[in-house]
Amino acid sequence: MFLENPVNHKEQFGWIEVICGSMFSGKTEELIRRLRRAQFAKQRIEIFKPAVDTRYDEDNVVSHQGNEIRSTPVPAAANIRLLADGCDVIGIDEAQFFDDEIVAVCNDLANAGIRVIVAGLDMDFKGQPFGPMPALMATAEYVTKVHAVCTRTGNLANYSFRKAANDNLVMLGETEEYEPLSRAAYYKAMHKKTD
Repeated sequence: MFLENPVNHKEQFGWIEVICGSMFSGKTEELIRRLRRAQFAKQRIEIFKPAVDTRYDEDNVVSHQGNEIRSTPVPAAANIRLLADGCDVIGIDEAQFFDDEIVAVCNDLANAGIRVIVAGLDMDFKGQPFGPMPALMATAEYVTKVHAVCTRTGNLANYSFRKAANDNLVMLGETEEYEPLSRAAYYKAMHKKTD
């Protein structure tokens, strides 16, 4: 007697990949690399970034190394769901700046068969989990944590130390405002800042 296999092998589901780490760790560089590979494979891609991020370019996602890829700036996560129709792969940069709905949007897209690649800071300048990133990391199939090199010790850095005296959670900046630090260097620097 032949038993029919109850698994539907024709049903395709997507997945979520999260690339996280500190500033200057290569998150955007890795996002661009994965999206270029998808383009080379003739997959339909679309890249989104928060409209608030205009550091390098109004429209393009640009890495600190100067690599760039065309993107669509959006004011809120819900816009991504509306603009993702017909895509095989969706890239999202600076995910920590999106509202919490980004988690549902990414899961909806993955459930619709789309590969979703998200890049963002896992911790804010205070060393706390940043915005929706913990929930994205928890629901993702793949999480890649990339590291910078500590500017003070040469060890792996996973903290984004804010040199500027500004307590706003969101402060776009570069090497003048931030530096990547190891755990030990970060806590020394934070202790010195509060003295």
